Amino acid sequence: MKTKLIALAAGLMTATALASVPAKADVKIGLIGGISGPIAAMAPAMVDAAQLAIQQVNEQGGIGDGEKLVGVVGDSACNPQNGTDAATKAVNIEGVAGIVGPHCSGAVLAAAGSVTIPASITLITPSGTSPEITSLEDKGTVFRTVPSDDYQGRALARTMKEQGYGKVAVAYLNNDYGTGLANAFKAEYVDELGGEITQFAAHEEGKASYRSNLAELVKGGADTLVIFDYGDGTGLTILRQALENGFFDKFVGGDGMKSDAIINELGAENLNAFVASSPVGEKSQSLDVFNEAFKAVGGDPDAIFVSTSYDATFLMALALEKAGGDKAGAAAAMVEVSNGEGEAILPGEWKKAKELIAAGTAIDYKGAAGDHNFDANGDVPGTYALWEVGSNGFEMLTEMQ
Repeated sequence: MKTKLIALAAGLMTATALASVPAKADVKIGLIGGISGPIAAMAPAMVDAAQLAIQQVNEQGGIGDGEKLVGVVGDSACNPQNGTDAATKAVNIEGVAGIVGPHCSGAVLAAAGSVTIPASITLITPSGTSPEITSLEDKGTVFRTVPSDDYQGRALARTMKEQGYGKVAVAYLNNDYGTGLANAFKAEYVDELGGEITQFAAHEEGKASYRSNLAELVKGGADTLVIFDYGDGTGLTILRQALENGFFDKFVGGDGMKSDAIINELGAENLNAFVASSPVGEKSQSLDVFNEAFKAVGGDPDAIFVSTSYDATFLMALALEKAGGDKAGAAAAMVEVSNGEGEAILPGEWKKAKELIAAGTAIDYKGAAGDHNFDANGDVPGTYALWEVGSNGFEMLTEMQ
């Protein structure tokens, strides 16, 4: 009996000791995208690219002492209120350590201003391009892996002049994205290059018909319509109705218009006069590594914003690892892991990064979409290209400078 009591006591002591060891907690990050709304066709590939980064982190040791990195997907619907709601849920209910997204500029501005900045949560968007993001009073907590539309709009204007475009009319969605991109384009095309914009008009989202808008836009004799909108929503409607009524001969879109929805709905054969700009990863070993890895999990490396989505997620993981899992230190760590100094880390090299961080060695992430050396506003430089529609979907026409 005495032996049994001793064994029982030992067993209870062991159980108590095991119970006192805290269970490893998941490290959650929010993946807030435009799952519904005007970029719904783009969002799945972007989320898939983010999930690839998470998969690689977990396969190579996880965060900290083996904690699992978990992406909590939320839907901003590319809407400021939805973006705020999704960020509120991610921060206050899910307890995320950082947010990747939202995908659209208006949602970024709303979520950052109302939720993440007050909560000192680091936010990095892979596709929020509005110039207004640059001027946020964010206490150094807001970043992006895609260049500001001030750069895209000006690069598109220069490229169009080089391509021989003359008089153009501009139609832009009346939101942070459309307004910022249109104003940057106008400043370069007219003020710097001496081009002519015959009509420059905002439009509201969600109308069934834009024929009256198009009838006004065609006044002035422009043969080209520049559309700054989303190809999954209003931009598609405007392009369709312009083609149906023969309002313009040529069409140019910003990155929001580089959507497969346009090809699927209108047919490639009807889009031989349509081109669109979008960011592209700089040719590099990092881009090749990402492309191969994304293809291996069934992804399309040419889909818009997939390289920036991957980079944003991998950078968030690196920042949290560097900060020792402390979400309050993630913003400062974000700059430290991608500032042009330290041992180079390529996409997927999580184990290497983890070991170097543990050893106190500086690292420098070389992303699929670029080096991402953040400036004081959390902005990055970037590379854009002009795309045309071919037999296999969007094909690069020329790089934009």
